Amino acid sequence: MIEAADEATVEAQLGRAPRAIHEVGHRCPCGNPDVITTEPRLPGGTPFPTTYYLTCPRAASRIGTLEGTGTMREMQARLGEDAELAAAYRAAHERYLAARGEIARETGQEVPEIEGISAGGMPDRVKCLHVLAGQSLAQGRGVNPLGDEVLDLLGAWWAEGPCVSADR
Repeated sequence: MIEAADEATVEAQLGRAPRAIHEVGHRCPCGNPDVITTEPRLPGGTPFPTTYYLTCPRAASRIGTLEGTGTMREMQARLGEDAELAAAYRAAHERYLAARGEIARETGQEVPEIEGISAGGMPDRVKCLHVLAGQSLAQGRGVNPLGDEVLDLLGAWWAEGPCVSADR
């Protein structure tokens, strides 16, 4: 469940009404939500595999810059060369699926259409750094090694203060 003030903040961050929020997955050091945990189905029934949705526009912008500079290609290449990294990334995929499965059971929203599919390209590709960072924030460092790397590359995105105010 999400409080009205947090939902208003997320709406301000996204520039639109958020959908299928299960709870705040992580809070930025500034106090705002920066990741929401979503339900596995959107209102209306469409499956939604992105369980950890990064909402902070400042962090999202910095991640977009990383994606544009070839970070994903470099990470993808390393997955093919480093068996230990690939195994840890596969484990992150499994943790992602387990979390979504738990939410599905809590909410009665089974999603057989996306069974075995996580997000961000896991377990074999690097497709979206936003998802990987969102998982690292929501599930904690050490769960997704590439998400942790993204967070390290971002630096202190919150240092300038909150990205939005819910009353804007």
